[in-house]
Amino acid sequence: MLPHRDIYDQDHALFRDAVRGFIKAEVRPHFERWEEQGIVDRDYWSAGGRAGLLCPQVPEEYGGAGGSFRHNAIIGEELAYAGYSGPMVNYSVHSDVCTGYILCYGSEEQKKTWLPRMASGEIVCAVAMTEPGTGSDLQGIRTRATRHGDSLRIQGAKTFISNGQHAGLVIVVARTSDEPGARGLSLVLVETDRPGFQRGRKLDKLGLRSADTLELFFDNVEVPVANILGQEGAGFAQLMNELPQERLIIAICSLAAAQRAFDITCDYVRERKAFGRAVGEFQNTRFRLADLKAELAVGWSFVDQCLGRHEQGRLTAVEASMAKLWVSEKQGLVVDQCLQFFGGYGFMREYEISRLFADARVQRIYGGTSEIMRELISRGL
Repeated sequence: MLPHRDIYDQDHALFRDAVRGFIKAEVRPHFERWEEQGIVDRDYWSAGGRAGLLCPQVPEEYGGAGGSFRHNAIIGEELAYAGYSGPMVNYSVHSDVCTGYILCYGSEEQKKTWLPRMASGEIVCAVAMTEPGTGSDLQGIRTRATRHGDSLRIQGAKTFISNGQHAGLVIVVARTSDEPGARGLSLVLVETDRPGFQRGRKLDKLGLRSADTLELFFDNVEVPVANILGQEGAGFAQLMNELPQERLIIAICSLAAAQRAFDITCDYVRERKAFGRAVGEFQNTRFRLADLKAELAVGWSFVDQCLGRHEQGRLTAVEASMAKLWVSEKQGLVVDQCLQFFGGYGFMREYEISRLFADARVQRIYGGTSEIMRELISRGL
């Protein structure tokens, strides 16, 4: 089970109970079907809104619960620990990532227009950064938003977009000037019912099967200039300011999923027999699991430290990068070792450890690859 941690208080414990109740009622009965169909039902969002679990950090004046990012972390932890990484990613992109951009950089009108609808589940939000030829190198973005009077016309393509199918609003990273590199990038709000917007194919992924991931196309999609989020040309700085929160939540959810793998493995080795003994009785098993338990404890201590600093507004980009790098790499090692204890059964998709193994692999890629994390950390040496 997830460890008790001092970063949370009694009110958070009550909130965690509510999240667990929601998962039991609204996720568990449908999850296997969602995995098969490659997308959660649209009602997942409506149910989350009714339960008050979408965008919990949004102030009450904008239709939210008025909580803090610790409430977001609890939801992510519980979804990941329950083994539901696909719905966790859906939730996180909407509530942790997209909401943060609108809260921090949106005009009053943008906040009043979109945040209540996102908190209720009426609108699902996605963020479109990655392009077919551009991954972690955001400076290479080629999607353009060209000004025509009081409008922008957006031309380009994006890929690997989580929530792409259900999204009613997309935060698009686009070039609004000819300045090279990081200069000239802006964040633009694009409603998906505008002419010229097109959803591409649903991408067939190794893991996170129930998290819909699409290609998106923009063929002269016209939006008002007022749809620019914050200051024109400030997109790269906005991305850099918000990415630490995204990387922190990836670390938190990675650790919860690793804890899940560890816990179900401990249960399994107590039951599985080899050479007339439970696998858990062998010294090799006990010692390796002891190592994993210690590593998980270290991870929880560090991510809680980062979460506390984030709540105080003091989490640095380097600290967030360290958390994502260490925890996502550790998740891969933990889940791989745990799967080994299952033997051949660990390779069967009917066993949860197999899905946890597949779902873990992308944690070292999205939100900034491990290589990018090392580059960012090294700059502070």
